Amino acid sequence: MAAFERQLDALRETTHVPGVSAAIARGQLVVWARGFGLADVERGRPATDTTVYHLASLTKPFASTVLLQLVAEGRVSLDDSVSRYGVALDGVRVRHLLTHTSEGVPGAAFRYNGARFALLDSVIARATGQSTAEALAARVLRPLAHTAPSPDTKAFAASGLDRAAYRASMARGYTYTNGRLEPTSYPASFSAAAGLTSTVRDVAAFSMALDRDVLLPPATKALAFAPVVTAAGDTLPYGLGWFSTRYRGVRVVWHYGLWQAISALIVKVPDRALTFVALANSDGLSMPYPGLGRGRLDDSPWARAFLDTFVVGAAALP
Repeated sequence: MAAFERQLDALRETTHVPGVSAAIARGQLVVWARGFGLADVERGRPATDTTVYHLASLTKPFASTVLLQLVAEGRVSLDDSVSRYGVALDGVRVRHLLTHTSEGVPGAAFRYNGARFALLDSVIARATGQSTAEALAARVLRPLAHTAPSPDTKAFAASGLDRAAYRASMARGYTYTNGRLEPTSYPASFSAAAGLTSTVRDVAAFSMALDRDVLLPPATKALAFAPVVTAAGDTLPYGLGWFSTRYRGVRVVWHYGLWQAISALIVKVPDRALTFVALANSDGLSMPYPGLGRGRLDDSPWARAFLDTFVVGAAALP
């Protein structure tokens, strides 16, 4: 673990990320979690395993869980036309928005598009009578003490948490430019595509809840984690709200987040019941690795550090 920690901190320094928090869950237990660097540079506040970060697109697996609950309940069908939910896209079905296959010939090709994914807000609203934030709070977030829509949005009210106290636990955002770190305001928006905030422990708890089938029935979860196969027989790198690929022969289910002053990563190894989560208060955890948006997890040295050490490698976890 000491060598792994040194590797993560070295990555943080070389990518000029002020603060990173990371966690590893095995089975139903977080076996390791800690912070590196600073959550607030000006105040010298260290990053810890309870620091709250923005998730950016790591919101998508949470929102897709709500959508798939509605599918399991028979309130939404993946094959419903999105026009049924007020989305004006000809020939596009719910599954196409969930799988980033709504552009061009629907279902034929993968093009990662957060704006298209955010249209699922309309599906959730019409199927439940609730906003995405309200549905998430009721269906997924309630057991998580430090996960909520951005406190800079109206959607935060759905969490029922104290806004000032929540803000006090958050990492400050930064951008590395012209050789220095500049304090940077986070985006103030929320949708099914982005805008949740959380801690590494809470994201790991969400992952473990999926693993014990309390959020989705096993068959629905398996569908979410399975890569899309097109009518032409092409296997795409995305399932229903999750990337689904292989790393050195091992199946991995994962997602990343990237936005202004935000980057995030979750890597699940279903066959080993392992989850790795890393959250940062700059874009340095994701921005240098554009292959992530094309389904190339091996583009990320953060992911490789975890997988090569504890999955492909034989290092022991605590």
